[in-house]
Amino acid sequence: MPAPQILVVDDEPQIRRFIEAGLSAHGYTILTAPNGLKALDLIVTAEPDLVVLDLAMPLLDGLGVIARVREWSSVPIIVLSVRDDDRGKVEALDLGADDYLTKPFSMNELLARIRVALRHAGQRNAPAQAVLRAGGLEMDVPRHIVTVDGTEVHLTPTEFDLLRMLLSNADRVITQRQLLTEVWGAGYEDDIQTLRIFVAQLRRKLKENTAQPHYIMTEPGVGYRLRTEPI
Repeated sequence: MPAPQILVVDDEPQIRRFIEAGLSAHGYTILTAPNGLKALDLIVTAEPDLVVLDLAMPLLDGLGVIARVREWSSVPIIVLSVRDDDRGKVEALDLGADDYLTKPFSMNELLARIRVALRHAGQRNAPAQAVLRAGGLEMDVPRHIVTVDGTEVHLTPTEFDLLRMLLSNADRVITQRQLLTEVWGAGYEDDIQTLRIFVAQLRRKLKENTAQPHYIMTEPGVGYRLRTEPI
């Protein structure tokens, strides 16, 4: 099986070299682009398996790349952003990015996110799973049964739908807007307080330690991520 091909897009040569060296050492085939326009060209011609994309670039920024690519491709995209750019992260995810990393980041962090994104890409055309699992958390979707370490947890229909959305996208960050639109529907996309209340209820029923939750992790200013490997 050929090694996955990854396109690295960043206008800083040292960042491109750092990522290329680290990913190549782990068996990935790497393409690089210094700006968004070159990235679009390579996505069309080379058809990479995944794109690592900086948001702040000349000619065409990362958000512009995501918007154009999502018109015709579902290639996984992991965006790179500066620490204080929560708005950019949220917009990138809402446009269709699969995940994000905040600079500076470690190579191990990037490798972990790449593995998750490639795994999810491989599952996109697979039949929907009847049972979703993350550590000791298990959801039987057809029977509407949730258990934690073998003990059944009673959820309301809305809590069940919220947890299913998180479990179906395990290890990926889901924005507040995405969760509100998917679970509550159009017109609720800005009702952040309702989402916070339901997440708190869900954590309580899952016996989560609010100071250090095992499963539902808050991504400050962005949304939530459900971990498959609890800490």
